[in-house]
Amino acid sequence: MTTPPPLDAVQLSGYLALIEASSLLKHAVEQQLRVAGELTYVQFQLLATLGDSPAGSRRMTDLADGVVYSRSGLTYQAQTLEQRGLITRAQSPDDERSTTVTLSDAGRAVLADVFPGHIALVHEMLFAPLSRSDIETLADILGRVRDHMRRSAPRSAAPRRRSGRAGSPG
Repeated sequence: MTTPPPLDAVQLSGYLALIEASSLLKHAVEQQLRVAGELTYVQFQLLATLGDSPAGSRRMTDLADGVVYSRSGLTYQAQTLEQRGLITRAQSPDDERSTTVTLSDAGRAVLADVFPGHIALVHEMLFAPLSRSDIETLADILGRVRDHMRRSAPRSAAPRRRSGRAGSPG
């Protein structure tokens, strides 16, 4: 395998700016979500994804792929949301091995409470310093990068690792 060339100054600057901007935005969003709806970032992603689905339902595997989260982590987050009455989980009618997650009326109400502040924060932090043309360019560039990254299998599709504890099989 050949060693890739080092990042040039412009590539490094762009990469570091993306990482820092992403971290700053995510931190602010997490604080807003916690205050407005007692939600984690991933819980909000799950509720928003369900809210954006025509039926308000998705398979757990599809949710994990969409939010790029591990199966076990997603299961924990879903359990927490279910205990709060924000979602329901049931065996999929199409595949007995799958679980379908559905947004409840209480979940829709939490989204309705959280969204105004969330949208205002995204406008303020991300879009305020940009022109409409900048936003269109940003959406195009990030869309292409995302699509390139999505060409590899999502994490939830990766084979599960077995425990390597002593005394246990495989």
